[in-house]
Parts: sequence; C-alpha cells; structure tokens
Amino acid sequence: MGPTTLPALLRDATPADAPALLAIYAPFVTGTAVSFETEVPSVEAFRARIAKALGGWAWLVAEDAQGHCLGYAYGSAHRERAAYRYCTEVSAYIAPGQRGRGLGRQLYTALFDRLAALGYCTALAGVAQPNDASMALHRALGFSVVGTYQRAGWKFGAWHDITWLQRPLREWPLDIAA
Repeated sequence: MGPTTLPALLRDATPADAPALLAIYAPFVTGTAVSFETEVPSVEAFRARIAKALGGWAWLVAEDAQGHCLGYAYGSAHRERAAYRYCTEVSAYIAPGQRGRGLGRQLYTALFDRLAALGYCTALAGVAQPNDASMALHRALGFSVVGTYQRAGWKFGAWHDITWLQRPLREWPLDIAA
C-alpha cells in the first residue's frame, strides 16, 4: 500500500511566509545537490524572491489544518530575454516527512492552472540528477525530457548533471490572437 495522500490547503504565499518556507528549503541547500545553491539565503533574500515571484508569476504554499507550511511551488523567469516571456521555470519543495503524499502533485497542478491563466505557455523544470522521485513526479504531470546538461553544477566535491523538462500550459499567450 502506498503513502497516504495528504489533503492540504493551498494558498498564495506572502513575504511573511519567508521564515517557514526557508526552513523547508535550507536542508536542500545544505545537504543535497537538489539545489545548486551552496549557501542558504537570508530570510530577507528569500522574502524578496517570494515578492518577485508574486509580482509576475505565482508562489503557492501547502499548509495543514493548523497552518503549518508543508511545501511550496512557484514559477519564475526562465531567462531574461523578451522572447522567453511566455515560458516559466517551475520548482517545488516539500518538507521532510511530507514527501510521497501527493503534495507536489497538488501544488504543481494548482500552479500550472494559475500560470496558464496568467498567459504562460510553457513550464520548464531543471532536475539535478540523480533524483528518481522528482523525475517521476514531473513525468506524471505531463513533462517531457528535453535534454541533460552534463557536469552542470559542482557541489559537495562532485559534478552533478541537470535534466531539463518541459510541459505545455496553454497554446497561445493572452496577448496574441490564435
């Protein structure tokens, strides 16, 4: 029998969530190659990331009935050049002890709906390798592998590959007639 699906309340993040969300993210920085950051950002820097994502994309939080943050997912710029404006890079992080319960799927599904409503057409995700669970989640949600950057990140004294995936969100941007 598989893990129990955990129902969660999904809501927009706020900059005030920065300490709780950073507590979820920090172990990915300090103990894994999942994040290619090598230093945990400050609460202020994390707060600014949330505000930036809310300004043009979306940042969603999953919480339990008591209001504890269980995970989050967000969209951001893939690249800064104007031709990339209809693409968004997405990421999701789930707290220890909460993984494998459907939160990633729940967060990403709501995030994709939100990003599509904002006019984004393609979601892109980079997954540091190896990461079988993340690859399985992305594939289950309709992502296709488009390639792997080999030896893309140096962390913990070793090279790490990153596999890039993409998923359609909508056919046309809101400001272009089909």
